[in-house]
Amino acid sequence: MRVLVVDDEPKLTSIIQRSLAEAGYAVDVAHTSDAALERAAVESYDLLILDVMLAGSPIDGYELCAEMRRSDPDVPILMLTAMGTIANRVTGLDGGADDYVVKPIHVLELLARVRALLRRSPKADTPVLSVGEVELDPASRAVTVHGQGIELTAKEFAVLEYLMRNAGRVVSTSELIDHAWDSNYEGYSNVVQTYIRYLRRKLEAVGAGDAIQTRRGAGYAMGAGA
Repeated sequence: MRVLVVDDEPKLTSIIQRSLAEAGYAVDVAHTSDAALERAAVESYDLLILDVMLAGSPIDGYELCAEMRRSDPDVPILMLTAMGTIANRVTGLDGGADDYVVKPIHVLELLARVRALLRRSPKADTPVLSVGEVELDPASRAVTVHGQGIELTAKEFAVLEYLMRNAGRVVSTSELIDHAWDSNYEGYSNVVQTYIRYLRRKLEAVGAGDAIQTRRGAGYAMGAGA
């Protein structure tokens, strides 16, 4: 799941970015409305988190929300701002936001609201993903094989979820990096191969070691027809 955070406070955006990344989301950050619109023009996001007051921006968060909504009617939008009057909330919600939260907010509550919005999103697929003997529940973040649970790290879960959401086709390494990491990722080049190995080891322990297939030179796949 890919999230765009738009806020002009570097310290706060750093905290949000780190918290979401630790929960398994790929997170991009923009500090101005222009930067946000540029990112949204080239990337597809599963959720947007917008501030209202964006210093140095030609438009504020309300206008940005309306513009984003026109571009993508289905993307969930969470407004996270210090402007907390009833009038502010009404403006945000009427402008297209799905949720309006007043700062400060605890990280755990923010993550819960993000999960809730993603569950309700028209973009969301079936509640429980099933490919062969592997089942994944995005809401509870649980993975089972023949009813036996598997403990995954946040990043392992993100990789497996994306493969399962795209069952039946080959997913390239670069595509996995785009959706399980963020646009600024500059780590080692074989990170996807490493996480696929971790996943296979855990799946093999419960009898599903062949659930993820390698398509040499192309990427990875799950499910028939890939």
